[in-house]
Amino acid sequence: MHLPTRHRTRHRPRAATAVLVLVTGLLAALLPALATGPAHAEAAASNTATVFYSTASAGWPAYNLHWAPDGGSWTSVPGVPMDAACTGWVEKTVDLGAATTWQATFNNGQGTWDNNGGHNYALGTGTITVKDGVVAHSDPCAGGTTDPPPAATSATVFYSTATVGWTTVNLHYAPTGKAWTTVPGVGMEPACAGWVKKTVDLQGATGLAATFNNGNGVWDNNNGANYALSAGTSTVKDTEVTAGAADPCAAVVPDTTPPTRPSAVRATATDTSVVLSWDPSTDDTGVTGYRVTRTGGTKGTVVTSVASTVFTESGLEALTAYTYTVVALDAAGNVSDASAPVTATTGSAPPPAAPGTMLGTDPRKDPIYFVLTARFYDGDTSNDRGGNQDVASGNAANHDPMFRGDFKGLVQKLDYIKALGFSAIWITPVVLNRSDYDYHGYHGWDFYRVDPRLESAGASYQDLINAAHAKGIKIYQDVVYNHSSRWGAKGLFVPTVYGVRDAQWSWYYDQPEDGFAYDGLTVDPQTGKSYYNGDLWSTAEPAGNTCMNWGKPTGQKSPEGYTLYNCQWPSPTSGMFPAKYYHQCWIGNWEGEDSRSCWLADDLADFNTENPEVQNYLIGAYDKYIDMGVDGFRVDTAVHVPRVTWNRRFLPAIQQRVLQDWGPAKAQDFFVFGEVGAFVNDKWNRGSVNHSAQFYTWKERREYTSDDVQAALDQYTYEEQLGTGNQPTSTNAFLDGNAYHTPDHSQFSGMNIIDMRMHMNFGDAHNAFSNGKDSDDSVNDATYNVVYVDSHDYGPNKSSVRYTGGQDAWAENMALMWTFRGIPTLYYGSEIQFQAGKTIDCGPSCPLATTGRAYYGDHLEGTVTAPDFSVVGSATGEVANTLAQPLVKHLQRLNQIRRAVPALQMGQYSTDGVSGGGMSFKRRYTDAASGVDSFALVTVTDAATFSGVPDGRYVDAVTGDVRTVTGGTLSVAAPGKGDMRVYVLDLGGANAAPGKVGTDGPYLK
Repeated sequence: MHLPTRHRTRHRPRAATAVLVLVTGLLAALLPALATGPAHAEAAASNTATVFYSTASAGWPAYNLHWAPDGGSWTSVPGVPMDAACTGWVEKTVDLGAATTWQATFNNGQGTWDNNGGHNYALGTGTITVKDGVVAHSDPCAGGTTDPPPAATSATVFYSTATVGWTTVNLHYAPTGKAWTTVPGVGMEPACAGWVKKTVDLQGATGLAATFNNGNGVWDNNNGANYALSAGTSTVKDTEVTAGAADPCAAVVPDTTPPTRPSAVRATATDTSVVLSWDPSTDDTGVTGYRVTRTGGTKGTVVTSVASTVFTESGLEALTAYTYTVVALDAAGNVSDASAPVTATTGSAPPPAAPGTMLGTDPRKDPIYFVLTARFYDGDTSNDRGGNQDVASGNAANHDPMFRGDFKGLVQKLDYIKALGFSAIWITPVVLNRSDYDYHGYHGWDFYRVDPRLESAGASYQDLINAAHAKGIKIYQDVVYNHSSRWGAKGLFVPTVYGVRDAQWSWYYDQPEDGFAYDGLTVDPQTGKSYYNGDLWSTAEPAGNTCMNWGKPTGQKSPEGYTLYNCQWPSPTSGMFPAKYYHQCWIGNWEGEDSRSCWLADDLADFNTENPEVQNYLIGAYDKYIDMGVDGFRVDTAVHVPRVTWNRRFLPAIQQRVLQDWGPAKAQDFFVFGEVGAFVNDKWNRGSVNHSAQFYTWKERREYTSDDVQAALDQYTYEEQLGTGNQPTSTNAFLDGNAYHTPDHSQFSGMNIIDMRMHMNFGDAHNAFSNGKDSDDSVNDATYNVVYVDSHDYGPNKSSVRYTGGQDAWAENMALMWTFRGIPTLYYGSEIQFQAGKTIDCGPSCPLATTGRAYYGDHLEGTVTAPDFSVVGSATGEVANTLAQPLVKHLQRLNQIRRAVPALQMGQYSTDGVSGGGMSFKRRYTDAASGVDSFALVTVTDAATFSGVPDGRYVDAVTGDVRTVTGGTLSVAAPGKGDMRVYVLDLGGANAAPGKVGTDGPYLK
């Protein structure tokens, strides 16, 4: 189970703590109305108009006038720059020609518009003022250009923007003993570079309480205490208040010098990708960024803000000429001249990847490396996306977008994974996600489409599968059957929520765009956002709406103080989701029946998996990935779907498709392992068999009604009443004395499991060993258990931090996992104790760089080649340092030894006749068809004595030590913490003991 993130984490202007929240980049633009007005009769002479526009409320860094004389053409967007007039005003004189009337809109050149609520301003000739939507005729600057002296009960507040970097600042305040202004407050005016100011009437008071915000949901409220300011002049800089301060702009000359024009702009195209670069501009105060304008193709003009001098795009139209210009910006909002245009012509789209083919082979042979694809390695920066939580999470400050790693990066580092010795990779879900914080992949929206934020030209999901297979590495795809994103599932049901683009909510609800479809990657040119939501909301009640009290105020307020409405957010209990597709309740008891039929969290809409339409939607989606040649599925939240539904519908469908695609030999090796979240230390999860991992490895023991809904209830009741003492048992994991026996899989459901009991007890390897053994008789075949210490969800004992037991404990855990029954699995970076002790997941409340899901790519820079598993051919750069770490060396040799001894991969085990009290056991695997017979005696860390074992010659795979057993007993001294001994019976010929495998390392020696 992934840890779900929550929605609507926003600031509270006067709450106990200051929270940076839901930042949408630029304010959602009110689109300019570009249609011209009705034609008018020609005037006899040329006419002019001078328009003054008030800056008091807007507070923009720059002002543009976008206009058209009636009967004439509009200026090109964004229009013509307006000139400074006097304090609080800008002006522009325009030549109307023969026209006597004209239409106008105003904007800041960065996507924020004042277009009079969508109706344009209708203006005439002469002198005109536009202030807060009101048109009048006067010269506001006729009386001079200086500010009037503040009244005795006024306060002039200067606020530093140097740290926050906001382009718009509002002062939200209350004079002492008076009411607060309406959120977001009043706009502050540009004062000088790095400062804005506002003079306010204190209504007779001697001070005021204040907070500041950017008008877009981000607040500075002095860590929840508000700012206490006094009459007169005050400055606020980095939370420090200076009363009676001098004017910080008194000696500052306003910055009116734009940066130099970007030069040496270069554009190159490869397939359907373009790389644009240029020499940096210079500025008297410093360049703060660049804006790239692209024309060409069928999508029109696209403007993108970038922070560096390199810009990349992929997925463009093939055989198309694209022209780019670049401008530079400084902190005062000055914009340079546009660079000389450059053009790059894309080539043909890369050919689609050849169809993949499942590798096959027994999955127990393949140790697993688990990666969060978006956090592993960034092979293509053009598909990086931060989403609407980029600033709120703190990721933006670290230049660490949540979607950072990708398939291209994973392909580039396959040799790193192979050099570690892994031959299977478990990757997080690949389907197109849709949520506020969806980099992990568990908020599926379009289950039939791979998320474009993971793909690149020449590095599609199919390319990854093929590249991995070419190196002998399997791909296990994480899949989710239990839930979709909070926005439903495209092609099944997508809810429409109530939304309104009023003064409070227009920043959040995007203007619907005809022809624009969300894909997580493509940037909407109107808003500059890739997380567009204009297709999800409606002010008018949609046809067929079932949500109760549509659009009526709830009586509650958002943290910003905004009105909340019914049906504004997805919920299981509002009627917004039809019952035939989604369950209608919240979980009340995590070990109760409702945990299989209710929502886990508000951003995980719970599928009604007993409905045939839902079943067919999911089966059809995952058939696609089976067809691509994936080698198995890791099943997320398996416990939240009834076992009878798995056994009736989903597991047979998987097996049928694999059999159809790849035939019976490979079908038996398609590996399905489920996450049954039993986060306790006992054998049966709080006494509930229905919520215990091993329960899901079995077929049903009786027939139920054909109605899947009723069958799920009947199965739950039947099994719960039978209790833990009447569950099926198995000897499939155990030796019969020293003999291997053919396992009985006739009652196997088709789903293997993650070994939750060992996972929960891996705070100490001895505990994990004893607890794992204790559960094995209730698992259909525990030799297929996926075993790990920690993951993207929890550490041992449900710890919220990555494993922090230290290097020796890690070495011991690994030695046990790589020799005991089950399939060893390692969470990315654990080979160097990456982020040990760090919180695994805190959602958008802290930067990813500080968590267990941090970006790993910095440790992988450089090159590496791996001619074979656990073998480094060459390595340069930081990845060479990574591969030289002690646990890496330990891991490489463990993988070598495991590959050399079939008993360690697929063998049954026994502790009968084994004494010493430690982690010691014997394992054997026999396959008459292939002539394999492998028998090994293993002890990890501790001394052991093995009695009643076959006589013969035994060779230790760790040291090469040779022992000859003549009386059925072999004793081994304690090798030490993290070290082990693996004495293999030398049966000669193809079954000869391999001898010493690999070279001594920091632990195995």
